[in-house]
Amino acid sequence: MRQPLVTLIRSEELSDVAEYAYAATAPSNARLIFLAGSCPLNQDGSTAGVGDYRVQAAKAVENMRIALEAAGASVDNVISTRVLVASSDQADLVAAWEVVRAAFGDHDVPSTLMGVTVLGYTNQLVEIEAVAAVID
Repeated sequence: MRQPLVTLIRSEELSDVAEYAYAATAPSNARLIFLAGSCPLNQDGSTAGVGDYRVQAAKAVENMRIALEAAGASVDNVISTRVLVASSDQADLVAAWEVVRAAFGDHDVPSTLMGVTVLGYTNQLVEIEAVAAVID
């Protein structure tokens, strides 16, 4: 994989409760990679972990990693994420977020966690959108 080049930005004027940086930058000569929403789909098109937010989040992360690799990147190249969770229950959002957050480790990119009414595939509960940057 390529050398990570994303700079995470924090501010002491903002709460440290959030488990992510508030902003991120990439050099002006970076190639941006816009990933489609990563869904918890198995290769055969079936939905993984029906009814389980954590399992679906883990599968969406796995699929995101595969898409990143195909684009010549890794999670260390991600600039930001948006995690969509089909639920109005905050506990469900947190369950999915904990899996996604753990997958990024120290690379705690700016992220938005959103509860939505429905997602595109049958039994889908989680989707992860991401933007990454690499220098070729």
